[in-house]
Amino acid sequence: MSSLNTQLHHLQFLEPIQLQSGAEFGPYTLVVETYGTLNAQCSNAILVCHALNASHHVAGVDEKGQIGWWDNLIGPGKCVDTNDYFVIGINNLGSCFGSTGPMSNDPSTGQPYGSTFPVLTVEDWVKTQERVANHFQIKKFAAVIGGSLGGMQALTWAILYPERLEHCVVIASAANLSAQNIAFNQIARSAIMSDPDFHGGNFYAHGVVPNRGLRVARMVGHVTYLSDDDMAQKFGRTLRRATNEAQDYRFSFDTEFEVESYLRYQGDKFSEYFDANTYLLITRVLDYFDPAKSFKGNLNEALSQVLAKFLVISFTTDWRFAPSRSREIVKALLDNQKQVSYAEIDAPHGHDAFLLDDPRYHQLIKAYFDQMKREK
Repeated sequence: MSSLNTQLHHLQFLEPIQLQSGAEFGPYTLVVETYGTLNAQCSNAILVCHALNASHHVAGVDEKGQIGWWDNLIGPGKCVDTNDYFVIGINNLGSCFGSTGPMSNDPSTGQPYGSTFPVLTVEDWVKTQERVANHFQIKKFAAVIGGSLGGMQALTWAILYPERLEHCVVIASAANLSAQNIAFNQIARSAIMSDPDFHGGNFYAHGVVPNRGLRVARMVGHVTYLSDDDMAQKFGRTLRRATNEAQDYRFSFDTEFEVESYLRYQGDKFSEYFDANTYLLITRVLDYFDPAKSFKGNLNEALSQVLAKFLVISFTTDWRFAPSRSREIVKALLDNQKQVSYAEIDAPHGHDAFLLDDPRYHQLIKAYFDQMKREK
């Protein structure tokens, strides 16, 4: 088994990008992490698109000792084998892990962009990712893969640049957000914007962070990533501090149940490393995603020109991106006589299942990428 062969890149793009909003933005920097070796033909590249709170750090261990968010899937000898493939992880524009975002200084003012950072879309991200592909002289990706919001980016790649990817792998995703999902995002944003330390998004100048709002936003989001069964199995109604064998209540509003303690822990941890403006920005990116919108709501028409072969995966207990939403994508592809494989995996972990170690899920990904290799 060879080494991961990781390289970190800070790519500067001087030419502004035309955003879907009509605004221009630039120059900007994207942080990119690569794994494996790009072959002479530049034909073995895999683009991995990240979800809401992830980054370019996909696999391996970084200088801070952090394990890549998809390390269980990507690496030497793993499902996406970096002995065979050159894997690219990009920290998207507007994120808070090194790429230009609201925390970055606006060259025109010398101060953080804060609330003046432009609102983005998935299409904007994919256009910046295409520039990264050009930097590495990659004319066509062997595959573009992503889960959740990452799956939306993979789908957009197939629509915007049909000739530039051979395979499109869309996991635990949807062709647009439901009204319920948009509502959850609005609750999370309201928690942040109502925090007294938010200061209209310009909290950097005040030397504060809207931690209280971020904690609540994360707790709301995290509940939606888990299934009811998974939460019941992990926590049930177990009390955190039992006063006797009967587990009497304390009759207070302190943290009494284990599930409360878990959510507070997740909220506290998240507020220490994630930027509030980035959270607002990325949840709005999710809300706006709707490739069928330009085709009068017709997803069949939106996918009529795709050329990639598709693998679409959903999980039975994922109620935020339910299997029915994946099946909408599959049906539209089949109606267009496109090549698509679909798997609905019976997993108990809810939306988070795409990040976890389900053997059936991993075996499926491995088999698909091994088949890709044999096709070459």
